[in-house]
Amino acid sequence: MNDTVHGEAAPPAAARDAALGVGAWLREGLRAAVLLRPKGVAGASPRVHELFVLTLIAVTIELALGRLEVPGPAQFNVRAWLGSWWTVSGLVFLLWALLPRREADRPSGLASWLALWLVASLVPGLVSQVLGALHARDLLPGVLADSGAFAWLAYVTLLTWTLAIAVRLASAFGVHARGLASLFAGLLVIFGLTAWQFTDRPWEPIAQAPEPPPGLTLSQETIETQQVVLQRALDQVAAERPGVTDVYGIVFAPYGEEDVFRRESAMVAGVLAQRFDAQGRVLQLVNHVDTAETLPWATPLNLKRAIAAVAKRMDRERDLLVVYLTSHGAGDFQLAASNPPLQVDTVSPGELRAALDEAGIRNRVIAISACFSGGWVGPLASESTLVMTAADADHTSYGCGKLSDLTFFGRALFDEQLRKTHSFERAFAAAVPLIRRRENEAGKQDGFSNPQISIGERVRPLLAELEKRLDGLPAASRP
Repeated sequence: MNDTVHGEAAPPAAARDAALGVGAWLREGLRAAVLLRPKGVAGASPRVHELFVLTLIAVTIELALGRLEVPGPAQFNVRAWLGSWWTVSGLVFLLWALLPRREADRPSGLASWLALWLVASLVPGLVSQVLGALHARDLLPGVLADSGAFAWLAYVTLLTWTLAIAVRLASAFGVHARGLASLFAGLLVIFGLTAWQFTDRPWEPIAQAPEPPPGLTLSQETIETQQVVLQRALDQVAAERPGVTDVYGIVFAPYGEEDVFRRESAMVAGVLAQRFDAQGRVLQLVNHVDTAETLPWATPLNLKRAIAAVAKRMDRERDLLVVYLTSHGAGDFQLAASNPPLQVDTVSPGELRAALDEAGIRNRVIAISACFSGGWVGPLASESTLVMTAADADHTSYGCGKLSDLTFFGRALFDEQLRKTHSFERAFAAAVPLIRRRENEAGKQDGFSNPQISIGERVRPLLAELEKRLDGLPAASRP
């Protein structure tokens, strides 16, 4: 009697009966993961317990790494995990239709393909999960963690790797060119549907009530301390020097619930003092729990008081006032303000313009780091004013999140370019392409922020004179 199985030539009895063992299937699956042809499995098929062990290994590793992708408490979602197995079901159906008849000189059979695939596909999956765990735990370098381009590159690379494994493995099983093309197309459909419809993960974070950040204690002592702090700051503003174009500064950071604005306020104040010969002539108004006893609150009334105090000390016709505002912005061009439990009103461009006009300060440089800040240009622009904004009137700016050190605008303009030049105009021109590149790398969703600048012709000569003076200071005293 011929040794046949359902009309197919059966492998030799020794090959059919040989138990390769789990180790052999693991080894050959790992070879398939790096696109090498499996060896030593021709005509063999995994036994039931071997396939079960291979499946258990793959599932255990997947679930363990998946748990690491969720920092903090998590719960296991059985339905999400079972739903993900439809991908394997789709693969099994594809291969059942495409695998050729059994051949003794090459790997064959659906069970053999599945055993090798479970191990091979585990490798790119492991890389994906390790990257996910590192990102979730803030262990990736900052440049990579914030880069949308890196995320897409990793996704496309791992998907291509997985597809290549499946096609190369099918080729080793004797699937010819037309069948490989069908397999590739089918896999794209399966993976596409998975990404579209099966977005739930086996491990889900357990929602916990966030711990409230340390808040301001609005006591009588705090209020009285603030009155002293404000008056001291206003009294200590240095007087103007006759014959010198002095720079005065007011830095206004009214959103106290995120540290980035407090940090940016300190940075900008430092740059003005050090680079623009403005020591003793820079006021910081900041809302933050950590500065309640050291810096005046950033309220509209305090801003008006600060402008009035500076106006009394400066030569309002010859000196220059730099006003820097950093906060969240909205489509109505109001600058967000928060210092709970203290109620703080927002600030509008019209209010700032009115306070400056009322104080009689002629020469102004105003910079606004906020979303939609381009809406401030029109109300603030004048022949004796330079206005710079982090965005136009229709776009958000970037870098004002809880994990940001500085906003993209403040970092590029003040922390980088104005440390190299005393020209606000040249610094802005050099900062814009830096901001564009960093927003592209970070994957900004609503397009380029498009920072804006407006320069009045009457302020240009004063800025040129100031730049010349600062550039000509002796090295020992140069800011």
